[in-house]
Amino acid sequence: RPHRSDLYEDAPSACWPIIYSPEYNITFMGLEKLHPFDAGKWGKVINFLKEEKLIADDLIVQAREATDEDLLVVHTRRYLNKLKWSFVVATITEIPPVAFLPNFVVQRKVLKPLRTQTGGTIMAGKLAVDRGWAINVGGGFHHCSSDKGGGFCAYADITLAIKFLFERVQGVSKATIIDLDAHQGNGHERDFMDDHRVYIMDAYNRYIYPGDGFAKRAIKRKVELEWGTEDAEYLQKVHTHVEGALNELKPDIVVYNAGTDILDGDPLGGLAISPQGIVKRDEVVFKAARSRRIPILMVTSGGYQKRTARIIADSILNLHSLGLIDKELVTSGAENPKVEQMIRETAKDLTNLSLQ
Repeated sequence: RPHRSDLYEDAPSACWPIIYSPEYNITFMGLEKLHPFDAGKWGKVINFLKEEKLIADDLIVQAREATDEDLLVVHTRRYLNKLKWSFVVATITEIPPVAFLPNFVVQRKVLKPLRTQTGGTIMAGKLAVDRGWAINVGGGFHHCSSDKGGGFCAYADITLAIKFLFERVQGVSKATIIDLDAHQGNGHERDFMDDHRVYIMDAYNRYIYPGDGFAKRAIKRKVELEWGTEDAEYLQKVHTHVEGALNELKPDIVVYNAGTDILDGDPLGGLAISPQGIVKRDEVVFKAARSRRIPILMVTSGGYQKRTARIIADSILNLHSLGLIDKELVTSGAENPKVEQMIRETAKDLTNLSLQ
């Protein structure tokens, strides 16, 4: 029997299935500025959504920290013990000075925020099945596998969310990961290498980190992109392959890794997608899942520029304005005329895009 976990307690029905905690944000003495990551971006997304009156503090689900017992559903004890060494965490987060901090500081200031985001992703899995969709404003640590972290990813939240669902939710036995961060998602790929219950689509810049050839064997739909790929080509490929993936296998849950490091000018991503292109991409993925009545869980993953938070917020506002996310909309009653109409229009939109 699965262990007792607080992460699957029912969320208040008045809440949006949007998961966040102020604990997500990493702040200590400016050290977080040494990584090109905006370590407060998660809070900024929430603030933008509050300014636009989409949400209020008491209307979002508070993320809880994943415990060791939760993490051991996927991680080895050996790996979790390694995180008690500051230099290991410095290597994983790519912030070298972390190596010189006492580990209790590292646990509190770096790993606790990442464990809370991981708890948020696991919680979002259940919420997505209950409500038809869920968004964890953090998470998406797709370079971490059961026994190895890297690329700012210390916990394998995507693997954990899927394994929790398989173990605890009846009727969830197949999952599709749609990974659209600019980097290859080698963590979940290694974790699900020989697991036929999980179908992975991954679109990434073929020339950048991690270039994990072994992990690529787990990808069922591999979309390798060139340097500087722009909107029209990108959106056409995303549309074709997301539709293809969901037609090939209808899963019980879609986990969507919505990295914004595909943005033009990102120091690590090397692609050239506009803010509007990112908003459109998220729309394409949500339409594909919602039109098929497949619950979708979105995590925000990589995105290394200050303007990223605004784009994520704009994308969530766009999904809402199109009726693709709604507080009342659940899979059982998803005969939503707005959604139906949107689906018919998507194909037209994308045809026009590719002709421009």
